[in-house]
Amino acid sequence: MREARYKFAAALEAAAEWGGMKREIAFLVIGGASLLLSLAGFDFLPFDPAWAAIILCGVPIILEAVVGLVTVFDIKADVLVSLALIASVATGEDFAAGEVAFIMQLGALLEDMTVARARAGIERLVRLTPVSARRVTPSGEEIIAAGDVREGDILRVLPGESIPVDGVVISGETSVDQSVMTGESLPVDKSAGDEVSSGTVNRFGSFDMRATRVGEDSSIQRMIRLVQSADAGKAKIVGLADRWATWIVVIALSAAALTWAFTGEIIRAVTILVVFCPCALVLATPTAIMAAIGNATRHGFLVREGDALERLAGVKKLCFDKTGTLTRGELRVRAVKSVMPGLDGDGLFSLAAGAESRSEHPLGRAITACCREAGLTAPECAEFRMLPGRGVSASVCGKRLLAGRAELLEESGAAVPPELAAAAEEFTREGATAVYVAVDGAAAGFIVLADTLRPDAAETIAGVKGAGVEPVLLTGDHPGAAESIARAAGIDEFRAGCLPQDKLDYIGSCQAAGQAVCMIGDGINDAPALKKADAGIAMGGVGSDIAIDAADIALVNDDIAQLPHLLRLSRRMMRTIKLNIAFSMCLNFLAIGLAIPGILGPVIGALVHNAGSVLVIINSSLLLGWKSR
Repeated sequence: MREARYKFAAALEAAAEWGGMKREIAFLVIGGASLLLSLAGFDFLPFDPAWAAIILCGVPIILEAVVGLVTVFDIKADVLVSLALIASVATGEDFAAGEVAFIMQLGALLEDMTVARARAGIERLVRLTPVSARRVTPSGEEIIAAGDVREGDILRVLPGESIPVDGVVISGETSVDQSVMTGESLPVDKSAGDEVSSGTVNRFGSFDMRATRVGEDSSIQRMIRLVQSADAGKAKIVGLADRWATWIVVIALSAAALTWAFTGEIIRAVTILVVFCPCALVLATPTAIMAAIGNATRHGFLVREGDALERLAGVKKLCFDKTGTLTRGELRVRAVKSVMPGLDGDGLFSLAAGAESRSEHPLGRAITACCREAGLTAPECAEFRMLPGRGVSASVCGKRLLAGRAELLEESGAAVPPELAAAAEEFTREGATAVYVAVDGAAAGFIVLADTLRPDAAETIAGVKGAGVEPVLLTGDHPGAAESIARAAGIDEFRAGCLPQDKLDYIGSCQAAGQAVCMIGDGINDAPALKKADAGIAMGGVGSDIAIDAADIALVNDDIAQLPHLLRLSRRMMRTIKLNIAFSMCLNFLAIGLAIPGILGPVIGALVHNAGSVLVIINSSLLLGWKSR
């Protein structure tokens, strides 16, 4: 029922927004046609056709200015525009008044279209929210609302259907289109034991799943909450532009009054009011921010607040968490070494995978999965025993196998040779884990597992450095693992053994030294640092709920290769805002300089001024398709 109410409200809001935009377009078409008739000199009507533009486009501006002035004493652009309209009509400059009203509404429509286009990429997530689910019960299937699914329910998903909640596949095989959540272009194969996310689409086969995260906790709802909190109006620089707009209103009124007093020509005063409307200044910032948010969305980022990009533009250091951020966050087999005659590495790998095939330990599951991915066969095992804290024991292909810690082998009389232990020590110093294997009472070798660096990590770090930002690794891992990952990624500065408080202290010390810091992480332990940093980026795909809620930006598809683009985009956005503001201010003062001696009249002044507003919006909209080199 909650989802139904939300969708109904969203539909009403969308209809109202589209209805309002259609009304604006209709008013603009009629107003533009009336101005053309007035310009062409059609005098068969009892009134100037420009009055259609004044009424349809100008009256809404005046009403909005009056409401803002009376209710909250909001002296902004609409006040000056309204005065310019009224003064133009009072002096008989009907065409100038209609032109000002028409171009102001045209600029507003362009802004709405820019914002709508910028937000379209994020709002697609809302429309992808599943509506219903197939729940499997002892009496058969039943169709229920997605919001009524409870944790532990067994659901059936047919080909072509959206997955209603997060869960784990318990039977069946299929391929799932995860592009909405991960950005992967190809469907991903899923079978029993694999996790699936809400909002993704089942492409080929049907499967049954057990619901694990439902309602507001599901992946798609987490992303929607980020979308709904996106707001360009919170940027500090917007407030700065608004304050400037207020002063410009005061300056314009003073200049118009003094010009009228000294020259006695009210037309010049009206022209000053027309050309000094701070429309371009007010439009300069929000249009650029929303366009930049739209660009970031297409590159896999969900920006919660507009000022996050503003703060990101000033960042000097980018602090990375290790596990799940620079690394994959899952154990992979890094090396296999056999010292038993007649048994090569692949043979040892297969036997160990067979022994671990019934293990629930992460190391055992990783060995079995990597053996399968390597194209090797894990034989069936018998007499399996789990030895907590030490390893496993099993019979594989008629051989007695032990797999686990060196202590397990020593207890069984299969002591690890010193040269084998030394070879394993080279890997463990770098943060890897060695699983020793004994066959029929003799040490046979070891399998090394480690959390591997993301394939694009080194290139990403190089891009971050190229953007003028210093990368830093902050990890709770021991120094050997931290140094190994930092060296492989190309990071010069790293801190190992960091508790959450240690990360906070490091970020605080950088900020005290005047260096703005961005933090990127995925775990609960990263949440305080994400909140403390000037800008926080959470890994939205694998990150915890707490980390995502603490961050300003979420990286939906976990593709850290896009980080250099985001850094450069934030700086490009700030350059665009500053250019927009500088251009609008220069245009205003140039126009008033021409209006005071009477060189610029109301009609041409309106064209020049409002053309500046349109150019500012167009310049901002260029950010939508901007790509970093």
